Amino acid sequence: MRAPNALLPNVPSDWRLVPLWTLFRREARRDRGSEELLSVYRDYGVIPKASRSDNFNKPSDDLDSYLFVEPGDLVVNKMKAWQGSMGISQFRGIVSPAYFVYRPLHREDGRFLSYLLRSQPMTKAYIANSKGIRINQWDLDPGAFSRLRVPLPPLAGQRAIADYLDRETAQIDTLIAEQQRLIELLDERRVAAIEASFACGVVNSRLRHACREIIDCPHTTPDRDETGVYEAVRTASVRRGAFRPGNGIPVSEAAWSSRNSLGSPELGDVLFTREAPAGEACMVPGNQICLGQRMVLLKVDSEKAVGEFVLWQIYSKRVQDHFVNTSNGSTVTNIRLPVLRSLPIYLPPLDEQRRIVAELDEVTSKIDTLIAEAERFIELAKERRSALITAAVTGQIDIPGVE
Repeated sequence: MRAPNALLPNVPSDWRLVPLWTLFRREARRDRGSEELLSVYRDYGVIPKASRSDNFNKPSDDLDSYLFVEPGDLVVNKMKAWQGSMGISQFRGIVSPAYFVYRPLHREDGRFLSYLLRSQPMTKAYIANSKGIRINQWDLDPGAFSRLRVPLPPLAGQRAIADYLDRETAQIDTLIAEQQRLIELLDERRVAAIEASFACGVVNSRLRHACREIIDCPHTTPDRDETGVYEAVRTASVRRGAFRPGNGIPVSEAAWSSRNSLGSPELGDVLFTREAPAGEACMVPGNQICLGQRMVLLKVDSEKAVGEFVLWQIYSKRVQDHFVNTSNGSTVTNIRLPVLRSLPIYLPPLDEQRRIVAELDEVTSKIDTLIAEAERFIELAKERRSALITAAVTGQIDIPGVE
């Protein structure tokens, strides 16, 4: 027999419904000396920051205000809780003071709780209890979070569910890792094709000579106007030389005019990302967009250069190495406008530029198709993983050892 529950419907009637405040108490512990930096991910929970290369958030120079975390603590990214960015830590370390850290008061199975707290029904509850002007700035209300009730089977059942999910998700994660490795190999082939096209080209110009203007996004323009008339392109919209729709910020006509005050994006122009991640670029997808923060507009001079040729050259090893060398580090986190303007490039006659563009378009289109298929597989696998976790932690599937 099942009892209805507003948060988690059809939970088995013999499971307990327990408010979170009885399981965890929020604490802010500091002054623990030099500890390892930790991060919180939707898919991985709490992990060492150094274990991932895709975390572009810079830690503060002063870590005294960072919060101390011990194994068993619940760590919540309050601005991304609606995505499921939280987890039970298995590590000792410190996290940003913008996070919430909760000390455990329970004797439940931490693995089960970690799966449960990142499940789909819980993330829906976090959305309902978050506040903010727009979704990327939502803050989870700690009081409402603590009052949420969660379903708990007997301890033996929690362990059985956690063991089951450990096995099943490990298999799914292995398949995802294989596809991610395939994408890496395809990326290497893509890079090699681009490099082959530019390896013999002799540097004979600067980027500013190939452009009528190089426009940095004005930082004083509004970024909270969401009437949806136009779209401001964010850095997340640009990957592998292509524009990915759906990641922009909707803005009004007034915001569009303000952001484009120095020049409107037009077909044939190139969009470039200065930060997070730096060094990505794409062709302008249409005239109904405006610049987002950390974006640069390259208004290509059609009498001297082909926009697609400039785009492909940005992804050449010579240019990417130049960004690394001028950033004084092994990775590029910020490309200054003077560095971009003076970028050494190869600028052959227009006919030669068009020939190189045509060859690269043909080669990379096949590679990009395979990459898109692998990314779609990963997306479906993650959906399967999420659905399986939700079904298991809410008692919707039969698991050996769970009555």
